[in-house]
Amino acid sequence: MEKYRNINRTYPVTLWALFFVFAKIGAFTLGGGYAMIAVIENEIVKKRRWLLEDEFLNILTIAQSTPGLLAVNISIFVGYKLFKNKGSVVATIGTCLPPFIIILLIATIFSTFKENIYVEKIFKGIRPVVVALIAVPVISMIRHSNLNLYKILLLISTAVAIIFLKISPIYIILVLLISFFTIRYYQDRKEKKNCSAEKDDIIESGNI
Repeated sequence: MEKYRNINRTYPVTLWALFFVFAKIGAFTLGGGYAMIAVIENEIVKKRRWLLEDEFLNILTIAQSTPGLLAVNISIFVGYKLFKNKGSVVATIGTCLPPFIIILLIATIFSTFKENIYVEKIFKGIRPVVVALIAVPVISMIRHSNLNLYKILLLISTAVAIIFLKISPIYIILVLLISFFTIRYYQDRKEKKNCSAEKDDIIESGNI
């Protein structure tokens, strides 16, 4: 928490507030994890200012790259960022509990209403809203990702691999992780060698 005291928060951060926010998000957001991203960002970053936008985008990137449900992953990382392990548990319970109760209730009565024409129209009307909720965070990420030629080529090649070549995103993530880790490893080694060479030069010049 020491690192984030300089954030001008609109609302105080407490475990109860964290639970309430994620419970509200879990209860009223339709369309799954991707549709929740815009709502979570609005609550955590824009409205309450608990996290900076860059911090949230970093959390979103990590959450998308780790196994599990995206909404749960985001709640875990946000909770941990604010209150460590307690925050992760509270935020996750808040995210999962309302949908669990709602789905349980729907499952008990849905068989009675599933053929109802009005229920069918409601679900069809919800679909465009879900698409919009998914599109908003995508546009936001693109806007804040500082795109350059390298990132654009990586974006296009990834889309082509998934859409046209039918390559699983899991393999793409693994390849990218290994590639970036390898590149970073050799960059660090090169920097260490350069620093060592500079130190040797300084020592030699001092001896002279």
